[in-house]
Amino acid sequence: MEKFSVSICVYGGDNAQYFDLAMQSIFNQTLMPDEVVLVVDGPVGDNINDIITKYQGETLKVIRLPQNVGHGDARRIGLENCTYDLVALMDADDICVTDRFQKQIEAFTKNPDISIVGGQISEFIDSIDNIVGQRIVPLEDKDIKEYMKKRCPMNQVTVMFRKKDVQSVGGYIDWYCEEDYYLWIRMALADLKFLNVPDVLVNVRVGNEMYQRRGGLKYFKSEAKLHKFMYDNKIIGFPRYFISVSERLILQVLMPNWLRGIVFKIFAREKAEG
Repeated sequence: MEKFSVSICVYGGDNAQYFDLAMQSIFNQTLMPDEVVLVVDGPVGDNINDIITKYQGETLKVIRLPQNVGHGDARRIGLENCTYDLVALMDADDICVTDRFQKQIEAFTKNPDISIVGGQISEFIDSIDNIVGQRIVPLEDKDIKEYMKKRCPMNQVTVMFRKKDVQSVGGYIDWYCEEDYYLWIRMALADLKFLNVPDVLVNVRVGNEMYQRRGGLKYFKSEAKLHKFMYDNKIIGFPRYFISVSERLILQVLMPNWLRGIVFKIFAREKAEG
């Protein structure tokens, strides 16, 4: 089977216990990665350094940045330092299912023309036994690209992609809280092919503060600008652009946090075909 890298970032504000569980899930796979590239985004405490030492070995490559550069740039640096063309992404507080990489490599083997394979996520609070939701995204390329017109069509923490294809469209470029969505749009514009498997690949740690982070004027402006980019590049027409921006103005700026949480749980985590 084709060799692959895993790219993960950690920074000083991350929880060391969660980071340990995330690393455990990477090194406890039915198909082991050939390389794990860890970007340490700025100074970290002894508790995180102890976890890094725990997993130090032949397959772990540690890239230490003297200052925190932020999520988008850290992702870009991690990707640049990956040896293999196939690269899986991972976050420092989530937990992979044990056959995640096996399923993704099998998908690439069966579909050699695709550039990226993602999957579904479950969302949990405190323990993976406490599942509070799922984010279900479309499976096939045409459905993914149609869904992209309204919402982000890939669960970033689940994706495995071809490094050369991602870099061919400019790779990760800073865009407040939307670096991944911006990348998928540019990949679609380049006519690259997408696939999502129907299985949950990653258990994602969430809390009520997640809904607060998805609100505010800065977040709204970032998403509105992204949909303007899609409109300018003829991915969407004006009616879809107007609807998307109006929905986000209400949800992210005008709506109080407590109500935003209820709306996200009911609507933002609905099945993609709903």
